[in-house]
Amino acid sequence: MAYERDNIRSLSPYVPGEQPVDAKVVKLNTNENPYPPVPGVLEAIAAVGPDGLRRYPSPTADGFRRIAAETHDMEPGQVIATNGGDELLRLAFTVFCDPNGDQGAGGVGETWPTYSLYDVLARIHDTPIVRMPLEDDWAIPQSFASQLNEAGCRLAIVVSPHAPSGRYESADRLRQIATEFNGVLLIDEAYVDFARLDALELIRGNGALDNVLLLRTLSKGYSLAGLRFGYGLGHRNLIEILDKARDSYNTDALSQAAAAAALKGREQARMNCEKVVQERRRVGDELARLGWWVWPSDTNFILTKPPESGQNAKETYESLKREGIFVRYFDQDRLRDKLRITIGSPEQNDTLLRVLTARV
Repeated sequence: MAYERDNIRSLSPYVPGEQPVDAKVVKLNTNENPYPPVPGVLEAIAAVGPDGLRRYPSPTADGFRRIAAETHDMEPGQVIATNGGDELLRLAFTVFCDPNGDQGAGGVGETWPTYSLYDVLARIHDTPIVRMPLEDDWAIPQSFASQLNEAGCRLAIVVSPHAPSGRYESADRLRQIATEFNGVLLIDEAYVDFARLDALELIRGNGALDNVLLLRTLSKGYSLAGLRFGYGLGHRNLIEILDKARDSYNTDALSQAAAAAALKGREQARMNCEKVVQERRRVGDELARLGWWVWPSDTNFILTKPPESGQNAKETYESLKREGIFVRYFDQDRLRDKLRITIGSPEQNDTLLRVLTARV
């Protein structure tokens, strides 16, 4: 007997990048930071102690929220701590979207292609999805907000810098979308630590908007993908609404301590991000020299297309995997002829480039 709801029965779950257990492989497929977290993170975890584990943690991660607010020149009431950025996404669907199945308004609007978890979470919530294909240069269409309004969407999600293209969308363009859209605009800034600018100006100061929610994560820029800690930034009213639907004690004592220490060590983390950016330029230039097409990127990865004279993207992905080098291949429209390559350590990048150079 089937006990699940119809939408769950037909659900295709999120497929993460491969996680090989062999530590010797060159892992360039899941956008992890190649450098360790700042030393204060491990020190903070060690300092939690037995009582810190015996007792419940701060239910709203108040200590972390104060540090995050200070970091971004905001108030603690404008910050919500979550179990990874993915929990903030789930909260947004729960709070802002209606479970109407495939019919009716109240759904989510997204660009395409994008982070595939958005669709999974929408289908779990049974909310309508409106997709808007990106332009040829991966820009958001000018009609994005108006078409979502026409469809009755309550939530819009854009990624900036975009995954998987790496494109950065200007704050002015994002402000235009937020101003025109009748619902909440969630800007996923998972890769912002590697970008030129951010969208903080949309939610603070005299020009603050009350319908913009920024998603931040410690997985990328702070080298804490294994910690599962993220946070949201926005107008106090948005944060209060999201907090109503938050799980009790959704972040634990160890992660709160580590996350606070990570933000305190943000200057050192920023230096690591700059190393990644420098390697991103080098790898992109070398791939271009080998005849690959490389799209501009403001992230810790690059989207690239192999030369037409050699193996196609899928064949290249498979052959690299056989040699112990993991990159990301997406079997979907507009991406089948491309690979997404995480920027690793200089040594990892050298291994990739050496293998690809030998094929020319």
